[in-house]
Amino acid sequence: DVQLVESGGGSVQAGGSLKLSCTTSGYMYGGYCMGWFRQAPGKEREGVAAISPGGQLTYYGKPVKGRFTISRDNAEKTVYLQMNSLKPEDTAMYYCASRKWGCTGELRAEDYSAWGQGTQVTVS
Repeated sequence: DVQLVESGGGSVQAGGSLKLSCTTSGYMYGGYCMGWFRQAPGKEREGVAAISPGGQLTYYGKPVKGRFTISRDNAEKTVYLQMNSLKPEDTAMYYCASRKWGCTGELRAEDYSAWGQGTQVTVS
């Protein structure tokens, strides 16, 4: 079975940093586009970032561009999200997701087939 497990969430003050990790198992991780999404209470799920299978291409949502960095370690089957200069509006549940083959260039949740359970990020 495909499994994605997020970790690294927590509470931080505005201006602080967190690094999320998503470990994967059960499939050919190296051939998959990996993405991060977030959902705040009462809001729709929002695309945060995505990275191509080889790691050469990255995509970011406008609210996080310049502050967040997505990366991946294919040997460890892990994808990361480094979040800097955090703002209260970044507070949300953050989800890792995978899409077979390449990224589309758009951060649409419906393009991703497997999801983790999420990790909570709270910025005050």
